[in-house]
Amino acid sequence: MTNNEQIATMNKPPVVSAEEWQKAWQEMLVKEKELTRSRDAMAAARRRMPWVAVEKQYVFEGPKGKVSLLDLFEGRRQLVLYRAFYDSNVYGWPDHACVGCSLGADQVSHLSHLHARDTTLAYASRGSQENLARLKQRMGWEKIPWYTLTDDFDKDFGVDQWHGHNVFFRGDKDKVYRTYFINNRGDEAMGSVWSYLDVTPMGRQEDWEDSPEGYPKTERYKWWRWHDAYSEDDPGLRARIEKGMEILNL
Repeated sequence: MTNNEQIATMNKPPVVSAEEWQKAWQEMLVKEKELTRSRDAMAAARRRMPWVAVEKQYVFEGPKGKVSLLDLFEGRRQLVLYRAFYDSNVYGWPDHACVGCSLGADQVSHLSHLHARDTTLAYASRGSQENLARLKQRMGWEKIPWYTLTDDFDKDFGVDQWHGHNVFFRGDKDKVYRTYFINNRGDEAMGSVWSYLDVTPMGRQEDWEDSPEGYPKTERYKWWRWHDAYSEDDPGLRARIEKGMEILNL
């Protein structure tokens, strides 16, 4: 059956007047707002999750050689690390990574907005840096930091058999903590600035959020910039970050 034939046999909703449609939309909007509030409450609960210290030393391969998990933060406080599947046993290799992981990479928004919230996004796979460089160029993913796994990191953090996002926080004296993990259906919603920030321990850092007392916050909308107009040397940004560390006793 062709697509047009399937559409022709669909059990479609009724066609109504504009007034009836508006009424139905208003009723649906109530449910939409409930969903939004539930999503905000879930993010607030994530910010209250306990942390676990990462004691083991992990080694990754980057474009410039071997790096540690701490190096992946690129000097920022929060790290969202996605395990993508790209190696010789994945369908499409070496021209393509896993279809699902590739769809996820296509969704990644401009990273400057995450950086402005002291958050780094990175990917990690088993593929070599040589192959990854070709893949990133081919697929237009040059801005995503993408590292090669060299040890048991994927097994230790639940991503040796399936994709997933692990979230980490860099504390005092560069101590690294695991704060959250999301995989399976949760992964399909990732890619936007908000989806990443909502799984981090400090969240969006906006004044409306339900966060533990003293967490760093700024006025909503006020921190937004064009993606080429941010500066991580901005004294105001650095002061907010340092204040957040002080409040969190880090």
